[in-house]
Amino acid sequence: MEATQPRNEVLIKKASGNTEAFDVNKLKNSLRRSGAGEDIISQIVSDIEAWVYDGVSTGKIYNRAYKLLRQMGSQNSHLYKLKMAINSMGPSGHPFEQFIGELFKLQGYEVQVAQVLEGAAITHEMDIIATKDGMQILMECKFSQLQGHSVSIQVPLYVHSRVEDIVEKRQQDAKYQGLSFRAGVVTNGRFSPDSIHYSIYKGIKLLGWDYPRDNALRDLVERARLFPVTILSSLTLEQKRALMREEIVTCAQLQKQTDILEALGLSKSKQASVIRELETLLR
Repeated sequence: MEATQPRNEVLIKKASGNTEAFDVNKLKNSLRRSGAGEDIISQIVSDIEAWVYDGVSTGKIYNRAYKLLRQMGSQNSHLYKLKMAINSMGPSGHPFEQFIGELFKLQGYEVQVAQVLEGAAITHEMDIIATKDGMQILMECKFSQLQGHSVSIQVPLYVHSRVEDIVEKRQQDAKYQGLSFRAGVVTNGRFSPDSIHYSIYKGIKLLGWDYPRDNALRDLVERARLFPVTILSSLTLEQKRALMREEIVTCAQLQKQTDILEALGLSKSKQASVIRELETLLR
């Protein structure tokens, strides 16, 4: 006999297409991460519990919670929007590569983005080279606009082999004497268990949305307050893409180059709105 669903259990649809029971604690934790106070959290949870229904997507729940956060005047509502903003940096992966480059610069690394490197056997395209304290990390960025995207074991396997070929060549060059080398993979998604186990064994640096724990991509971005321009509510998607085509991928970069807003055709009042939002985000 087929099991029946408990009356009070609501099944929601994840980005992967799978369903799971709506978990109010996950909602509360995500709101706390955004810095929302307990009173605001309680109000939003009450609203969503009364509204949520079988088959609703996690994206719709997220959008409703974000809208409520903004309506209630939560100063850190943008943190709740952070993952969606990073996922919106496409369709190409180049803006994400630049964004990660800026993140490593803030950690004191000397950074090069989108380089073609000589290996012992062949040439390789490398997304990011980050050098600090005698260590050079050669990284591949895997960007996806799809929620629930996971990096499989094949990625660290081929990145590791490519970096080994580059390192073999660099160890023959006096310019790189004294440097240690490490392969790395960065993603706005997650890593499969096999990719994590292999990378730990091989010493590959992994950085994903929620990996490693307490020092994941979202943790580093939140601590650095390094926000992508896609987080701005005062610009259209096309205006954000125009900025990224000009290699302005972070709000900090835009705040230093606000004259480009006029080149986008924004009115004076619209420019002022963008500047106010930047000041709020970056203060």
